[in-house]
Amino acid sequence: MIPLLGYWILSEHPHGAGKHAGKDAGRQDGVHADGGHAGKVDVYDTPFYGQLRRWVGWCVDHRGLVLIGTAAAFLVGLAGFSLVPKQFFPASERPELLVDLRLKEGSSFEATLRESKRLEGALAKLQGIDHYIDFVGAGAPRFYLPLDQQLANSNFAQFVVTTKGVKEREQLMHELDEALRTQFAADRTRITRLENGPPVGFPVQFRVSGPEIAVARGIAEQVAKATRANPGTVHTQLDWDEPGERSLHFEVDQNKARQLGISSEDIENYLQMTLSGIPMTQLRERDKLIAVELRAPAADRIDPSQIERFAIPTASGATIPLASLGRLTYGLENAVIWERDRQPTVTVQADVVAGVQAIDVTKEIYKSLEPVRAQLPPGYRIQIGGAVEENAKGQNSINAEVLPAVVAVLVLLMMQLQSFSRTLMVVLTAPLGIIGVVAALLLLHMPFGFVAMLGTLAMFGIIMRNSVILVDQIDQDIRSGHARFEAIIGAAVRRFRPITLTATAAVLGLIPLLRSNFFGPMATALMGGITVATVLTIFFLPALYAFWFRVRRDEAPVAQQQETSR
Repeated sequence: MIPLLGYWILSEHPHGAGKHAGKDAGRQDGVHADGGHAGKVDVYDTPFYGQLRRWVGWCVDHRGLVLIGTAAAFLVGLAGFSLVPKQFFPASERPELLVDLRLKEGSSFEATLRESKRLEGALAKLQGIDHYIDFVGAGAPRFYLPLDQQLANSNFAQFVVTTKGVKEREQLMHELDEALRTQFAADRTRITRLENGPPVGFPVQFRVSGPEIAVARGIAEQVAKATRANPGTVHTQLDWDEPGERSLHFEVDQNKARQLGISSEDIENYLQMTLSGIPMTQLRERDKLIAVELRAPAADRIDPSQIERFAIPTASGATIPLASLGRLTYGLENAVIWERDRQPTVTVQADVVAGVQAIDVTKEIYKSLEPVRAQLPPGYRIQIGGAVEENAKGQNSINAEVLPAVVAVLVLLMMQLQSFSRTLMVVLTAPLGIIGVVAALLLLHMPFGFVAMLGTLAMFGIIMRNSVILVDQIDQDIRSGHARFEAIIGAAVRRFRPITLTATAAVLGLIPLLRSNFFGPMATALMGGITVATVLTIFFLPALYAFWFRVRRDEAPVAQQQETSR
């Protein structure tokens, strides 16, 4: 369609006498080496293109200086990449907020419900809320695909607060954080936006694993201290607390039990039925089955002093007091023990302050933990989780496809260029776009994350495409009988307009994405890389081609060299 539209719309001689007058004559004219029409008007014979010729010629004449300068800029770009903030996925722009409310381990459902009602009262006093819903004893169901779902727990409640907009969400987040800090200081609370990408949970995480819970917890406390010391973290906490669950154990006196004809299994079944309950039957209510359990009244189950008064029935019909079969002991134990790879694991987790990237903060903290890691007992380890771990998983998924993609690109380039040396030259120009990527990200204060990495990979393809266009044009002119030096300059001049126009269209088309929280880093990386790649294609690639194939200004055309040799 493009050639047809060009035939209908475009004038063949925009600087000539007129569109219709130049058509028939233009079809019979030959084409000079510089792309103009013989006998008519050379569209590239303008002051601008004349200056462009001189610039390209200077780059070819001073090819060594151009190559060294470009290599130096590339090294500076790689070094500057360490200054770019790292990110996995940005937060979602949806208006919801998630508010987690976690009481001490072992807290009852009733206690959690009371705290949830208190939080409902606090939310009623705040502005900007459209509506909210709370889930007590469990987290919210997966109403949003990347939601970090929480396990059911009697001491946990989660609120989904929907605001009237993103601006109101940010304002409410600040006000609600202050209310939780002052009114719910005894509880562990957390306010988060919805995530993009795979669910991460706390963005900063360090897992401490080892065979002994007490030792692992002691190391985790040191990690937590270093995490709290970092100014980029807030809400630092462990995923499970010190042993705080009150426990009651019954030690059976086996001699007395045998004398009375009661086994340990009989005592266990009786306590199970009395305290926890045993299922007797099921009640169907529409599409649900509700278990019917047999257990003692709540007054007998809640008060520990009543347990000693329990009487166990025997097969003879008599009842034996539980106190005569053993003794009760009281203590504390862990309500939940988290394990990873079959070892107890305590996770230190934290949020980050606004404007700080979790990956950068995690790496800073991990570096500060070097003295702790150097003194770890045998069998204990500290592993990084959170955003760093998920980012590594995402990069590994891409790295797994890099080799097939590189092979496919090389095959296509070889089919087009039919030369190993030209293919290698085109491939070497692709990484130079990093110069523009780093400069644009630093200039606009954008982080480099998973989405920006995809934009950078796409940029490599655009750079190689422009390089193929220019290299192919140079080879065509050389085969047409022109001197290699003139072919390089003429091809760069004639390809300048299509290359710059396509690059400009791409850059302008990406501008609306800069305001997007999700696509902004990708658009920034593409815009910076494409802009620098365009300049490199016009000025650096001709110098590289001349250096690669040892082109001299004073050499004769290829056809003339062949005639002279004959």
